[in-house]
Amino acid sequence: MPSPWTSISSHGKSRVSEPPVVNASPLIYLAHADLFPLLQLAGSPVRVPSAVVREVQRRGPRDPTVQAMEASSWLHVMVESATSPRIKAWELGPGETAVLSWAHAHTGCVAILDDLAGRRCAEVLGIPLIGTLGLVLRAKRTGQIPAARPLVEKLREAGMYLADRVLEPALRLVGE
Repeated sequence: MPSPWTSISSHGKSRVSEPPVVNASPLIYLAHADLFPLLQLAGSPVRVPSAVVREVQRRGPRDPTVQAMEASSWLHVMVESATSPRIKAWELGPGETAVLSWAHAHTGCVAILDDLAGRRCAEVLGIPLIGTLGLVLRAKRTGQIPAARPLVEKLREAGMYLADRVLEPALRLVGE
């Protein structure tokens, strides 16, 4: 089985990619929906900037996200890299800024985030990204779950907002 760090470049040659880096909202939604292991579909270990850890820890020690993070040996807290002036100009939150700065500085690193402004920044800068919904769709495509819709409904119950105009076409991509 190939390493999770190996991917195929546009030239068909294998290259080593960086472990993914995650923002707070995917951590929170997946933990509250009891779907935390889906994060590993982006790669393992999953890096968490200390700014994101601080944001999540403000929720208190009994919060499901805090508990899931403490119980997950495949999460690695890391100190942020210097903020790129191009990312700083977007005036994002500290978590989004840390995630995107790390991914921007580490070619091949996928940013896991849901924030719309952060996603637009990533797209403009060519930073690979995936969101919480994308992780669910990946799980369906790879046969790790039989259906995506029930997991999406759990995420919605956990507080994740997904407009039907976004959700329905996404589910059609995986045959639902």
